[in-house]
Amino acid sequence: MKDNNRNGCAGYSQVQLFDASLGINFPMTVMYPTDRPEQEERLGPYLLELAKDADPLMGKFPLVLISHGTGGSPLVYRTLARHLARNGFIVGMPEHPYNNRNDNSLEGTVQNLACRPKHLRMAIDWFFECARFNSNIMPDAVSVIGHSLGGYTALAAAGGIPTSFPQESPDGQSQIIEVISDYRIKSLVLLAPASVWFRVDGALRAVNLPILMLDAEKDPYTPAFHAQIIIGGVAEPSKIHYRTVENAGHFSFLSPFPESMIAPSFLPSQDPPGFDREQFHEWLNAEVLHFLCSHQ
Repeated sequence: MKDNNRNGCAGYSQVQLFDASLGINFPMTVMYPTDRPEQEERLGPYLLELAKDADPLMGKFPLVLISHGTGGSPLVYRTLARHLARNGFIVGMPEHPYNNRNDNSLEGTVQNLACRPKHLRMAIDWFFECARFNSNIMPDAVSVIGHSLGGYTALAAAGGIPTSFPQESPDGQSQIIEVISDYRIKSLVLLAPASVWFRVDGALRAVNLPILMLDAEKDPYTPAFHAQIIIGGVAEPSKIHYRTVENAGHFSFLSPFPESMIAPSFLPSQDPPGFDREQFHEWLNAEVLHFLCSHQ
C-alpha cells in the first residue's frame, strides 16, 4: 500500500455519526493518506504530527476501523492509526457511545453488547456514503482492529453470535445478542481480545476470514483462554496468525503515553517490569501493516 502514498503523510478529521435508535451523535476520528505536510496537532491530551482536515490523497485505499476497549478511548490507538494512514489506509476510530472514558454507563449490559458491533457497521456505512471519502474507499477491503472488548466487537460484526451472561440482563437471564454481521469485513486484527460471550458451541462458526491475533503473556483481564475460545470456535483455525507477546500486559497494546501521564495510579500507562512499550509499538505497527497488506 505504501506506493499509493508517496509522501507518507497522514491527514485527520473529527466527524460525527448519528445513531437514531439512541438519539445521539457520537464522534469518530478519521486518519487517511494525504499529500499535505504534517504539523503538530493536539488530539485530546496528546500531541501528534498530522495534517488537520487535509484533502485525502487521490486513489483507492482499504478501510480499517479500530474498536477501543470498554471504558476506553479511540485516541489510545493513535500511533497505530497514523502509521496505517501514512502507509495507504483510511482509518476510522469511533468512540463507542456510553462505553468510553467520558461516559461508561452501558458497561456490562446487553445493550452495550448489541450496540458496539452496530456502531462499526454504521461507521462503515458512513465512509461509503460520505462524499469526501467514498471515492477513495476500495470495495471489499474492510478490516477491523479490536482491542479487549473491541475484539469482541470485531468478532460480533464479522459473524459471531454472542450470548450474554445473566448479570448483563435486567431479568438475570442469559440471552443471544442480536447482531447483524457485516459481509464487507474481510480481515480482523485482535489485540488481547475478550471472547467469553462466544463460549456457546458454534458461536464463531460463521467467522471465516484471516485473523491476526496477539495476546499478552501477563494479562489478568483477557488471559490465554480467551484466545483459545477463538481458535477453537472459528470455521478455519488455520486462518489465524496467533502469537503471545512475551512479558506484555493488557494495556501494552495502547500507544505509549506522554511522560506526564505515566503513573502507577493510571493503569493503562503501566506495563510489566522490563517491558519496553515504545520498542514494542515499532514492531506492532509493522506487524499489523504487513498483515493487512497481505490480506487485501
